[in-house]
Amino acid sequence: MIEYLKRGKTEADRSEDDAKTRAVVESTLKDIEERGDAAVRDLSQKFDNYAPDRFRLSDSEIEAAMSKVSARDMDDIKYAQVQIRRFAEAQRASMTDIEVETMPGVILGHKNIPVQSVGCYVPGGKFPMVASAHMSVLTASVAGVPRIVASAPPQNGEPHPAIVAAMKMGGAHEIYVLGGIQAVGAMAIGTETIDPVHMLVGPGNAFVAEAKRQLFGRVGIDLFAGPTETMVIADETVDAELCATDLLGQAEHGYNSPAVLLTNSRKLATETQAEIGRLLEILPTAETARTSWEEYGEVILCDTYDEMLAVADDIASEHVQVMTDRDDWFLDNMTCYGALFLGPRTNVANGDKVIGTNHTLPTRKAGRYTGGLWVGKFLKTHSYQKVTTDEAAAEIGAYCSRLCMLEGFVGHAEQANVRVRRYGGKNVGYGQAAD
Repeated sequence: MIEYLKRGKTEADRSEDDAKTRAVVESTLKDIEERGDAAVRDLSQKFDNYAPDRFRLSDSEIEAAMSKVSARDMDDIKYAQVQIRRFAEAQRASMTDIEVETMPGVILGHKNIPVQSVGCYVPGGKFPMVASAHMSVLTASVAGVPRIVASAPPQNGEPHPAIVAAMKMGGAHEIYVLGGIQAVGAMAIGTETIDPVHMLVGPGNAFVAEAKRQLFGRVGIDLFAGPTETMVIADETVDAELCATDLLGQAEHGYNSPAVLLTNSRKLATETQAEIGRLLEILPTAETARTSWEEYGEVILCDTYDEMLAVADDIASEHVQVMTDRDDWFLDNMTCYGALFLGPRTNVANGDKVIGTNHTLPTRKAGRYTGGLWVGKFLKTHSYQKVTTDEAAAEIGAYCSRLCMLEGFVGHAEQANVRVRRYGGKNVGYGQAAD
């Protein structure tokens, strides 16, 4: 039996919030499309109190920002980028071009070609997300994207030094100091001073996520992403401190970040809720984490591990922290999630910042049909075909003609027929290649 000991906001309440966001984003993107740089400048002034002569940083401005980063912080950024680059390079190596002769004279293949321009958004509102620069910019660089545009909002009226450093070291070709809808809108739509990109990637708040959704089709996007989500799957092999810490560690992201405890232990469920209450009295980010926990937190009690698995796959959470006596069983059997973090020694913050996997992950059940950002998202797999012998052209053409006529496509059939006549030596009319 599955029992909800605590529930969050209903889907109806969440949908009402989404509708308000959609309307704001739609009007803002329309303004950017109509007024270009002027709209972007007005929005930046309104939301970030920042309206410089130009939003793109010059080489000297990039160097000046990076000079403000301490040696220790710079070393830490380099360490993180080494880990992320290693994994991205291994992923890239797993994707190979192929060419195969499927029958004598018929050669088929595909090539993995990088997207030609990418806009990487790096959030920087309440928390400057330095790690997001690694995840998007560096991964795009490993994929071989020839034009990488990066943008992040200002902090206290100027570029955030560590974010700029991470962007530059990750391989960004253009760096802009722009945030929110105006950043992703300018990169996707283009303005008088910003050339549009082919693809947008990177996390952001609800307005950024909605802007990417509305811009999809005009440009590609990495995935549909909403507020950060976390799920802890735990049994009595771990204690309440670990569970509560892992839940609140993600709930502090924003006021609407779902955090779910899924367990088969009533004792652990009760103790974790008490420990969350204790931690919220001392956590510096308690204001944000408390709201997320109270409005979006859930505690779900199951009788069996099979029930826990079924609930976990149904929720399809962005981050899934598994701490049980059968972690690998969940790895083998779970099918819907953003990323798994297995065992008590592992935690979501590792994945967010440094361990090497990408932290831009699917939310709102999108894990049912897509994984997260990775080097393959920046590559387009394009197929090609080549017929090299007369015999193959005639044989394929005969089959093709009959199949085209089966569907009523006479013009299609004639494309095949002309090859049969030319390379097979037959005088074939419409749909007669098979005779």
